[in-house]
Amino acid sequence: MKKPIAPLAALTLLAQTANAFASGGRSDHSGFVVWVFLGFCGLIVAAQLIPALLVMLGLVKSATEKQPELAKEKVH
Repeated sequence: MKKPIAPLAALTLLAQTANAFASGGRSDHSGFVVWVFLGFCGLIVAAQLIPALLVMLGLVKSATEKQPELAKEKVH
């Protein structure tokens, strides 16, 4: 007897996620200073992404452009 797997998978997923929502609201009581600190950390990460992306684009550009041929010197 074959049982469809989709309903069983959905039931298993719903049973596992039900515990995550059982706690209700927040319980950490984070203050304003904590959120300012986390926002500052996020700004630092975002500010570091811009130079990193520019360096990566520069590496890709230099790797894909044609390299000039060196002039050959004649030896007497």
